[in-house]
Amino acid sequence: MSEAAESAVSTVQQLCTARCVPCEGGVPRLTPQQAAEQLQVLEGWELLSGPDRIRKSWVVKHFRAGMEFFNAVAELAEAEGHHPDLHLVGYRNISVEIWTHAIGGLSLNDFILAARIDQLPIRLRP
Repeated sequence: MSEAAESAVSTVQQLCTARCVPCEGGVPRLTPQQAAEQLQVLEGWELLSGPDRIRKSWVVKHFRAGMEFFNAVAELAEAEGHHPDLHLVGYRNISVEIWTHAIGGLSLNDFILAARIDQLPIRLRP
C-alpha cells in the first residue's frame, strides 16, 4: 500500500465493502492522528490505550440479545480472520474491542471490522 493510500481516510461505505487483509506483522501501525481521523467516520467507536485499540459499547435488550449479537460478530470475525475481544457485563452491557494483535496497535483492518460490525443486527434496550 502506498504512503498516500495509508494516510487517506476511508468512508464507511469503503470500509464495509473492503476485506481484512491477513497480517502477520510487518504492517506499520496507524499513527494516533491517522487513527483519530479514521475513527471520525465510525459512529460510537472510541480510541483506547495510547491509542492502540478501538471500542464500542451497547446496552442490549436482554442477555439473549447480547449473545445473538456476539455470535454474529464471531461469524464475521472468523470470516475476516480478525478476532476482537468481546465483553459482557451485567447481562446486557456489551462492548467490542478491536486491534491488530500482530502489530500491537491499529491498522486499517480494525476499522474495516468495526464498520462491518456496525452493519450487524442488534436488539438494543429501549
